[in-house]
Amino acid sequence: MKFSELANYFERLEATTKRNEMVALLAELFKSLTPQEIEKVAYLCQERLVPNYEKIEFGISEKLLAKSLAKALARDEEELWNLYKEVGDLGLLAQSYIGEGKDKLEVLEVYNRLMDIATTVGKGSIEKKTDKLAELLSLSSGKEAKYISRIVLGRLRLGIGDPTILDAFSYAYSGDKSLRPVIERAYNLCSDLGLVGFTLFSKGLEAIRDFKVQVGKPIRMALAERLPSAEEIISKIGKCSVEPKFDGFRCQIHKDGDRIKIFSRNLEDNTDMFPDLIEGARKQIDAESAIIEGEALAFNEEAQEFFPFQVTVQRKRKYEIETIMADLPLKLFAFDLLYVDGEDYTPRPYIERRERLKNLILPGNVIMIADSIITDNPKELNLFFENAIGSGLEGIVAKRLDAPYQAGARNFNWIKLKRSYKGELSDTVDLVIIGYYVGRGARAKFGIGSLLAGVYDPDTDAFKTVAKIGSGLTEDEWVKMKGLLDEIKVNSKPSRVISILEPDVWVEPKYVVEVRADEITRSPVHTAGKDGEELGYALRFPRVERFVRIDRRPEDATTVQEILEMYNMQRKIEVKE
Repeated sequence: MKFSELANYFERLEATTKRNEMVALLAELFKSLTPQEIEKVAYLCQERLVPNYEKIEFGISEKLLAKSLAKALARDEEELWNLYKEVGDLGLLAQSYIGEGKDKLEVLEVYNRLMDIATTVGKGSIEKKTDKLAELLSLSSGKEAKYISRIVLGRLRLGIGDPTILDAFSYAYSGDKSLRPVIERAYNLCSDLGLVGFTLFSKGLEAIRDFKVQVGKPIRMALAERLPSAEEIISKIGKCSVEPKFDGFRCQIHKDGDRIKIFSRNLEDNTDMFPDLIEGARKQIDAESAIIEGEALAFNEEAQEFFPFQVTVQRKRKYEIETIMADLPLKLFAFDLLYVDGEDYTPRPYIERRERLKNLILPGNVIMIADSIITDNPKELNLFFENAIGSGLEGIVAKRLDAPYQAGARNFNWIKLKRSYKGELSDTVDLVIIGYYVGRGARAKFGIGSLLAGVYDPDTDAFKTVAKIGSGLTEDEWVKMKGLLDEIKVNSKPSRVISILEPDVWVEPKYVVEVRADEITRSPVHTAGKDGEELGYALRFPRVERFVRIDRRPEDATTVQEILEMYNMQRKIEVKE
């Protein structure tokens, strides 16, 4: 396909906020592409060249793009920069000055050139990048240059999330959404939209049905539901395994010989940050290749106790790693086995995975097996819970003994019980910031006074409002928050946001904060759970409990369904009282 045709599709996608129209347009696009092109376009639609977990970034700022555009047009760089400040969009500026009529570039050629730019490193790399980008822009038509510029800057902003692309794959292949579950299963096992698209359209549906776990490609992590008491947990799943719930870094460790990869809860590659975990995995995982999951916490060697998360989080850094590692060594509590030496363990019952895991981990001082009991007695479960709380942990997770590992799923195979909602009305929730209101009164000096925040709705691949948050941050954090949000502010409501409220400033759904509230109430102005004339749901007296969650993507935030379940759980507790 010509890149100009892809640019036309981007333009049509940009013009609609209706998800069904987006799915139909993407399906039409995918049917027009070769499997190789589908793989690359799946990434480009999300302003990337590779899956989210791979660390290949363009490294092109607005200033560098303006420099490249100036080279391509043989114009003065300062003049273009001043024009950009008036227009506010380098893509539109490129389109207006380059004009139309070339349309010779192929999609794969553009992709390969962009990959060459992104992977240019070393001495003089900045100059080389701008020269290569200038050459690409000089070969482009105006519309092509607009979208190339936006892709490079990460500002394509078509509002296309993973679920939308998965639906479009199904429509393109079968004409409806019927294949979404089997396609999504493959995606959950590899976290690579491009690979899934390529496999489906080059090898067919059977290859997707037979899709296997691969070492080095992170599996989307299984998640736990909530229940408010030990009695309800036992009533729901019967005899179960009960483990402590740790408040640290969720880690998925991939071992392939001596090569180790460590992925976070949101599938970020954190390998380089944790040399102690790498060494522990090499020494203690008794297999040539394996994938295990666990939680890593910073350990106080002197007191022989674990630090709270606020201390553990200091280990997540790119620089001075050896120094911080010496001060805050990590211990990993392994709790699941997903793959070992050619065998995919995800379909196997939890109890079988657990037994194999215990035999897989050799003695050592970095990786250990998380404690557990098997019980169908609420009193035993409660005692284990109280012991976990007494040890400074968050609570417990109960796991159904016969359950497979369902990648990317949140269901009652795993159930968490935390102090924060045992006998109270609500747990903390993770909310996505979608806008902010300018500061008034004492906060006028900050330029920000409250946040508009939402929850994720996987069914519509959209974010729906649930709270206006004006407390919980320090003055320094309000200043820092405004700086972060101003980098991603947009002129109008993002296409993936459904909101009745209108903040002073809209932002792209990117940052997640942990929020505590007194209760969940019905609301006429919030859209979470709102259906037609029915009321939505809102948080009463919300406050930020933890600043931006670096371990959460927007799609990892609390869902609309969870808010509804917590509301119902809250009402059950009220009735009992």
